[in-house]
Amino acid sequence: MRNSSRSDSAIKAALASARYEVLPTAKIEAAVLESVPTSVTLTVTASPAKGIESTLAMAERFAGHGYQVVPHLAARMISGKGELSEIVARLTAGGIDNVFCPAGDADPPAGEYGGSLAMLQHLTELGRPFEHVGITGYPESHPSIEDDITIQSMWDKRAHATYVVSNLCFDPDAIRVWLLRMRKRGIELPVLIGLPGPVERAKLLAMSTKIGVGQSAKFLKSHVGAFARIAAPGGYSPEKFLQKSAGYLGDPALKVDGLHLFTFNQVAETEAWRQDLLSRP
Repeated sequence: MRNSSRSDSAIKAALASARYEVLPTAKIEAAVLESVPTSVTLTVTASPAKGIESTLAMAERFAGHGYQVVPHLAARMISGKGELSEIVARLTAGGIDNVFCPAGDADPPAGEYGGSLAMLQHLTELGRPFEHVGITGYPESHPSIEDDITIQSMWDKRAHATYVVSNLCFDPDAIRVWLLRMRKRGIELPVLIGLPGPVERAKLLAMSTKIGVGQSAKFLKSHVGAFARIAAPGGYSPEKFLQKSAGYLGDPALKVDGLHLFTFNQVAETEAWRQDLLSRP
């Protein structure tokens, strides 16, 4: 009974600090304002189809509404240190002190950044203007990057970042093993566990088309197994995922700071689900 209570407490603590990832579409601002309290941190994705400007502008608008905001600075969408300096000035002027720095999927890159490490190094050279800087971690193999490269990449980036967000993964055991291996290698950055909320497959597929045809095809191809699990009856439940993850969510040695929820812009459904779990005795 005590273990069950600890598990429930760990899950609720993670849910209480969960942040929501949203796509910068025309309708998302109104949807967020209608259903998501300002106590929830929002992260705003970046895609080549929409350009970095849509990410920055949306982040600024959410910050203006009183949200803590984390724009995604996709390195391959930024031309170099000059543009990066302009972005830094713009975001810091708006009171934004947290950024997430993936490599991104722009092909070819907009400029000198083939990946995020060089951009992170430039942020450090610019005086570490953001208090919080996130990087991606891969509990499972990346579809186009060798495992040893992702491991080395995280090691190289650790000096320039303050936290890690785990990439989309539907296997709680894989995340647990990844956390243990990361800590054994001496990477001590706190981690946010990335997982989809209560996603409906039809809405997810419809939303993916708004990212852009090329991006959508790449995303779907890279996550065939993930979509199969979403589609299968009983195949994926965020609640079951959390229950199986409770052991490491509550383990201080593994330094899990909370959840990064991929909403795919289903923010009302995600918030209703989160509040339901938080309200349970």
